Amino acid sequence: MKIGYARVSSTEQNLDRQLEAFKELNIEKVYSEKISGKNTERPELKKLLDFARDGDEVIVTEFSRMSRSLQDLLDILNYMESKNVKVISLKENFDTSTPTGKLMLTLIGAINEFERACIRERQREGIKLAVDKGVYKGRKPKELKNFDEIYELWVNKRISATNAAQTLGIARQTFYSRIKQKENQR
Repeated sequence: MKIGYARVSSTEQNLDRQLEAFKELNIEKVYSEKISGKNTERPELKKLLDFARDGDEVIVTEFSRMSRSLQDLLDILNYMESKNVKVISLKENFDTSTPTGKLMLTLIGAINEFERACIRERQREGIKLAVDKGVYKGRKPKELKNFDEIYELWVNKRISATNAAQTLGIARQTFYSRIKQKENQR
């Protein structure tokens, strides 16, 4: 069976380009999701891994759609190989069932991981430069309309910090940070 896997990193992106490439290949089943590749908890990928059987072919438009991390990609491919499932990338134009395909996969995966690390480094440098110039001040704090009310409940020990944070829709650490800000303003 031919199985497709398509992924984009965020909900704002669309899968059309990848899904269109699958139409020409008579793929029988497609798993698709909008979730970051650095996240190893990808529900549709897990379903695909569970579903794929001996002799199946899994097709991706490019290996970076399967994972951002070389180690994660290799783990996925080793698992597929243990199930006798072939993985084919359209962009890189090779499959993982051949020795050359395995070598190329390792090289391309390493290059993709290197590229991702370079992007993150440039991003950090750009943010630092913007902070130093006073142009970038970080994300604006979330507006918490009923913070004072929840804060009072917490101060009077009527709710826990965890409950307060959940009620406000923020992380517990953020709740503590807001408490510190409030107390410093006094």
